[in-house]
Amino acid sequence: MALTTEQIQTIENVLRNSLRHKFQNYKPEPASMPFHTRLLGKDRMALFSFIHSLNTNFGTSIFEPVALALASSKFKIAKSQSQAGTQMSENAQFEIQQIMDELTAANTKPDKIKETEIIRKVCQTGTLRKVKPTLVDIWLESYDNEIFLFDIKTAKPNKGGFKEFKRTLLEWTAAILAENPNAKVNTIIAIPYNPYEPKPYSRWTMAGMLDLENELKVADEFWDFLGGQGTYKDLLDCFERVGIELRKEIDDYFAKYNKLK
Repeated sequence: MALTTEQIQTIENVLRNSLRHKFQNYKPEPASMPFHTRLLGKDRMALFSFIHSLNTNFGTSIFEPVALALASSKFKIAKSQSQAGTQMSENAQFEIQQIMDELTAANTKPDKIKETEIIRKVCQTGTLRKVKPTLVDIWLESYDNEIFLFDIKTAKPNKGGFKEFKRTLLEWTAAILAENPNAKVNTIIAIPYNPYEPKPYSRWTMAGMLDLENELKVADEFWDFLGGQGTYKDLLDCFERVGIELRKEIDDYFAKYNKLK
């Protein structure tokens, strides 16, 4: 077992509290769907709406606090929704645009190590401009001062989004290096689970923009990185136990919609 008893308790508490908080504050969308409602029932329609709403903030309400609970015992620093930095050199901005143009035109293949060194060379040259990069979902720093910045994405991101994902990763790198040019920084897209399981995750759609070896972690790659080998399986067991424990609460919550006129 990868997770300690304390970690399991912390994670299961996060799940219980997140779900109960959602129940207390959830207000179904006021959309009228008379055919669906009469066919499926108000409780099932309420459940459908609830799941859709939960999916939109699953990352911040569940995945992020769970990730922090896992990483806090392994990393020196673990925090969420953090700024990568507040400034970036204009020369780094120019190099980022050059990298993006070359990748978009398929003139080069993504190479994280090479791209980082290109940015490092110019990270403090030229005018330093104030910037406000996308917030880092999960910021980790190891005991030997290596930095890992994660952007948590949905399981099936749109193909067109990969270009913006890549730019975000490059901008985080530039912002970190503007403050510390010698920093060892890794910027990574995390996808919490594989919707194609048991088939491998379809990575080919990202291959033109992301360095798949160094800029992407999917399912067990992500969770096992945070908590150690076997974490992903233990984590799924935590979700299952909490789901079984709260099943009556969940059923009772949605049953009340059938009583509404």
